[in-house]
Amino acid sequence: MVAALGRKPAGASPEAECLRRFRAFVLLSLNGGRAEPALDGLRTSYPRAARALQAWVEAAVGVAGPGGPAVRDALEPLRERFQLALRSTATARRASGAPRASRRRAVSAAIDRVAEAFLAVDSDTGTIEDANPAAGALLGANRDALLGSEAIGFVPKEEREAWWTELEAISEGGDGRAFRTAVSDGRGGRVAVDASVTRFSSRRRTLALFVARPVSSRR
Repeated sequence: MVAALGRKPAGASPEAECLRRFRAFVLLSLNGGRAEPALDGLRTSYPRAARALQAWVEAAVGVAGPGGPAVRDALEPLRERFQLALRSTATARRASGAPRASRRRAVSAAIDRVAEAFLAVDSDTGTIEDANPAAGALLGANRDALLGSEAIGFVPKEEREAWWTELEAISEGGDGRAFRTAVSDGRGGRVAVDASVTRFSSRRRTLALFVARPVSSRR
């Protein structure tokens, strides 16, 4: 886990508590119990928690040796179920403030005229809160279909670590950054992009504003 995360989650940290609850959920589920994720009072950054859960599963698979594939098959559905509950809880907590009659644009609609792909991603939940048509064209989906989706789902697995790092940096108040990465184009293809990310904060949430340009389009 240290190799995957760069550090061991501190014993009193929200991520460590999340892992303890996930372990209890796994043990009860694998022993035939009717388990539900216990998330009451747990307040953690969804991206950080998701990384910790993935690292825990990978560590368990590694320890299992030849039995690793069977362990992965058993744990992956439980991890996905736990993360779905975690994400739903984070989304409900975020939405518990003033109700909104309809979904409003998170950022000015002027971004629709920007040629580069633009995504506004909630740094707590990892969900796409706004996008422009260029992002839809790059990712193979229209703008409305992108809203509410998990941004990491449009990133190749080998590039996800870099995206989690950028989200964490923005969540913790980091400065704007630029990096090269890749996205999935919706047809199973991979597109290399030059991306930048900046922070946009309101009283209610913090957004990571990603702007990406395909490397092949650069002059």
